[in-house]
Amino acid sequence: MGYLVDLTRGLWRENPTFRMVVGLCPTLAVTNAVANGIAMGLATTFVLIGSCVIISALRKITPDKIRMPIFVISIATFTTIVSMLMNAYFLSLYNVLKLYISLIVVNCIIMARAEGFASKNPVINTFFDSLGMGLGFTFALVIISGVREVLGNGTFLGIQVMPATFQPVLLMVLPPGAFLTLGLVIGFFNMITELLAKRREAKERGTIDADKSAANIG
Repeated sequence: MGYLVDLTRGLWRENPTFRMVVGLCPTLAVTNAVANGIAMGLATTFVLIGSCVIISALRKITPDKIRMPIFVISIATFTTIVSMLMNAYFLSLYNVLKLYISLIVVNCIIMARAEGFASKNPVINTFFDSLGMGLGFTFALVIISGVREVLGNGTFLGIQVMPATFQPVLLMVLPPGAFLTLGLVIGFFNMITELLAKRREAKERGTIDADKSAANIG
């Protein structure tokens, strides 16, 4: 049960983009196409899992004074690995994303999980937490890039999904479109979260009232 909580935390309750609002540089820069969003999300997930698992494994022998350099070295190592793999096997994506792949080293999501979770928890919990945060980040990138690509180009993953008469909205593939889409999606995300919270409160209130009624009858 604890592992499931660690896994799902980043998918919704503490989603890096929609709840914590961190890692916005790649979120705004690479989400003009779904393929770019997926690639960036998976690359970040790989680095997040690898570096945080190493940090967690070394947490008991890492001196507090040098923990930050160790964090950066761990993150930089896995960033280099994913950069080399992408350069070797996905050159076209690498040419588009190489600047932002390098910036994974200073991604706030990874640094936050390294300091706030990996350095204080066992390896297995850290693995599930990192996986959940990475998938949550990837989910956010896909949602934003999907909206922008469909409205800006009429395509999804390069496949035409809008009718031939559709007029693409140029704004959506430009930087202002990224800010606009991010704001609207965060607002929608918060609205759903609030509705779920109200429904949960109403359900709990109904349960309490039912218990009181049963007690009075008894």
